[in-house]
Amino acid sequence: MAEDRSPRLLWTDEGAPRSGRFDDVYFSSEDGLAETRAVFLAGCGLPDAWARRAHFTVAELGFGTGLNIAALLDLWRRTRPTGGRLSVFSVEGFPLDRDEAARALATWPEIGEAARALLDAWPAATPGFHRLDLPGFDATLDLAVGDVAPALSQWTGRADAWFLDGFAPSTNPAMWSDAVLDGITARSAPGARVATFTVAGAVRRGLAGRGFTVDKRSGHGRKRERLEARAPAAPIAPVPTPTVAVVGAGIAGAALSRAFAALGVRATVVEAEGAGSGASGFPVALVTPRLDAGDGAIAALYAQALTRAAALYEAVPDAVAGRGVLQLEQAPRDAGRFGKIAAQDLWPAGAMAPRDAAACSAQLGEPVETGGLSMAGALTLRPAPVLATWLAQADRIAATIDRIERVDGGWRLLDAGGGLILEAGVVVVAAGWGTSALVPTLFLSPVRGQADWVEGVETAAVAWGGYAIPTGTGLLFGATHDRGEITGDATAEASARNLATVAARLPALAARIAAAGPTASRTAVRATTFDRLPLAGAAPGAEGLFVLGGLGSRGFCVAPLLAEHVAALAVGAASPLPAALAARIDPLRNTTAKGLAQPIARADG
Repeated sequence: MAEDRSPRLLWTDEGAPRSGRFDDVYFSSEDGLAETRAVFLAGCGLPDAWARRAHFTVAELGFGTGLNIAALLDLWRRTRPTGGRLSVFSVEGFPLDRDEAARALATWPEIGEAARALLDAWPAATPGFHRLDLPGFDATLDLAVGDVAPALSQWTGRADAWFLDGFAPSTNPAMWSDAVLDGITARSAPGARVATFTVAGAVRRGLAGRGFTVDKRSGHGRKRERLEARAPAAPIAPVPTPTVAVVGAGIAGAALSRAFAALGVRATVVEAEGAGSGASGFPVALVTPRLDAGDGAIAALYAQALTRAAALYEAVPDAVAGRGVLQLEQAPRDAGRFGKIAAQDLWPAGAMAPRDAAACSAQLGEPVETGGLSMAGALTLRPAPVLATWLAQADRIAATIDRIERVDGGWRLLDAGGGLILEAGVVVVAAGWGTSALVPTLFLSPVRGQADWVEGVETAAVAWGGYAIPTGTGLLFGATHDRGEITGDATAEASARNLATVAARLPALAARIAAAGPTASRTAVRATTFDRLPLAGAAPGAEGLFVLGGLGSRGFCVAPLLAEHVAALAVGAASPLPAALAARIDPLRNTTAKGLAQPIARADG
């Protein structure tokens, strides 16, 4: 059973929200917005603190109604430096739902535009990290749902300003524990400012004992005093933004283009054959997670990835062709496994729902012998508009890269004749199976697959080992999995195998496909890893060289989130991934170079 994370919200006679769990108010009954501006914004020296800053990071403990962040966004948009970008990290253990927050924020129409932007991006109350885009404010919010000390330990950012706005230490001591104060200290940038409403002695002493300069200030409203604190040392001059090259123009390279652009960096994409020439070039694709009933970290990674992918794809016109995918059972144990997956608290209510054979038969329009799992959050995607939209945010060079060489201050991309294609301070290799040749220390295995499509045949999006995906005018189905093969054109034999795969589970659909006549076919090679997890991070032993690869058959699910992770590592920004999940996809685990980590099994065995 999922842990009770309700704040047990109450509303006072004045219409103000109050937590029944902690018996405390969310903000001052006199004027919550004025309190926020006085205690947190002015208390952290804003807006002066972000003057002439290209990037500024605010961290908050106690997201609550979102009032502090709405006020922050309003001030940022009015006073931000030209071209500046704002990153916000906030933690909430007991989240409000969107309607509750909207009711609370409606009190202050003067920040209505910022409040609406926040409400439009409001996430589900599932545990873990949620990245919210606020493009009208050149800002992102990473909201961590869960206990504050673990959340801080998983965040990789450095805050320039802290809003400590948990419920009072007397009612919620966990928010002010030594572990939390240690986390604040560890995640503070030099010279970071800290502001809070409380002047409790334990908080004052805790901050001072960790090197902060702590001062009492006049309070707001009925509160006589509040605290301001400053971390030791002066702020460090920002590191110049590096030049960035991305190798590959499939979904990984396109997602990197978008992710770097969101950080204010225009990358250069190098690709020999054009956008989507590899595994990203089919007319439609499924955006589905890897399901895991036993490994909570893998399940959490793919749940976060699916949520992020859906949010980003839905912002691209004409990209989402359909919502919802039915995963049929493949083995007798799957019925129980699907029940466990549906019960995981990682998914919004109704996102994962087991279905019996009768329900699956009704959805597919023909009898099936097994049940399945309805994945409401999964998508059918048209890759072409996504690739076009995201790659437009980068410069493009058409060239074939033979090797990548280290030079002072960066990297050189060279062709087969040794000619220089490009120099860049940072290179991200996202070339699918081509990554293996460019970063040979990585242990990758190829899987060549063929898919076929036919016009005039329809069904619901369904997967079972094979898949059938509606294209809008027909059906894409397949695919073969020829491990270890990297060459070969589409063949009639592979088409026959694909049709047989459909016939084994959905014979009526297979008959309709066969009756429709000739199909179109296409092959591509995917790169896989020994543990079927992606590679996303720094290439081992090569400063400034990064990898996004090994995506296997889940590239359209994981690439958007993992591209943001890699881009953040490359420019020194906060990753949207919790540190523990980032460790699971670190390329270091999947290397074959002498003295580095060795794979524990081959992808094909």
